[in-house]
Amino acid sequence: MKQNDLLKRTFHFGVDCLKFTRSLPKYPEFNVIRIQLCKSGTSIGANYEEAQAGSSRADFKNKVRISLREARESNYLLRILKELEISSPELDRLLQESKEIKNILGTILNKTQI
Repeated sequence: MKQNDLLKRTFHFGVDCLKFTRSLPKYPEFNVIRIQLCKSGTSIGANYEEAQAGSSRADFKNKVRISLREARESNYLLRILKELEISSPELDRLLQESKEIKNILGTILNKTQI
């Protein structure tokens, strides 16, 4: 996978998270998840985008590390929604995509030497 592909993937994941949160029930407990998922889902791509302009390998690695943390948070929130019995093909797709993005970012971190 080219880095450009991951930029596109993380961008679309963020957009898809924003769209998905529109479908969540309007109960107070979902408001917390809605806000957090919007933040973490869009932060993955934003930090990976910043990593592309890193001033050093260490800076690049730090931004990728932040992206990975945000991907882990997004995956966690999506798993909570699944456990709350929010059932939809879109949730399943986002869960799978968050797992794949986590794995890719983890691999990038492990292969980036400082």
